[in-house]
Amino acid sequence: MSGVRIPTAVLDTNVLLDLWLFDDPSVRRLRAAIEQGTLRVLRSAECDAEFGQVIGRAQFGLDEPARARMLSRWTACSEAIAQVRPAPLACADASDQKFLDAAFSAGAELLLTRDKALLGLARRAEAAGLRIASPAVAMPYDRPAANPGRASVPSPEHAAEGKGGGQAPASAASR
Repeated sequence: MSGVRIPTAVLDTNVLLDLWLFDDPSVRRLRAAIEQGTLRVLRSAECDAEFGQVIGRAQFGLDEPARARMLSRWTACSEAIAQVRPAPLACADASDQKFLDAAFSAGAELLLTRDKALLGLARRAEAAGLRIASPAVAMPYDRPAANPGRASVPSPEHAAEGKGGGQAPASAASR
């Protein structure tokens, strides 16, 4: 398929928890797209460290082998970002800045999150070339873009209008 570009995305920790720990039905298409290679997911060392720290919390009841399997599964289907630089935007929540930095550094088209501080930057980020959205069943993860310069992902406005999915469930970190 000449001229087809596979979309790229950075996922925040809550989305990773939904994918690998909670098996949330709202992200099953996302997981399938990642596993089938129709969506390239990118990660930074700092994002990986946070994911490892979060799944190590007692509330999740995962022993070391289970955590290692989860991390291994994630790293096997994602690509490490070689060099992370500061993003052109600052997040109101400094602990979420790592996701913006990773997405902008890698040139990702999409940052998937359920975090309100990151979602609040959606319009400004889109003007800078990054779409920030919550994952949704109806997102076209399995449809590469026909335009070789940009991947086809719904805008935050379409997602809000119900064209890209529905209401985002409560944050996984608060479960």
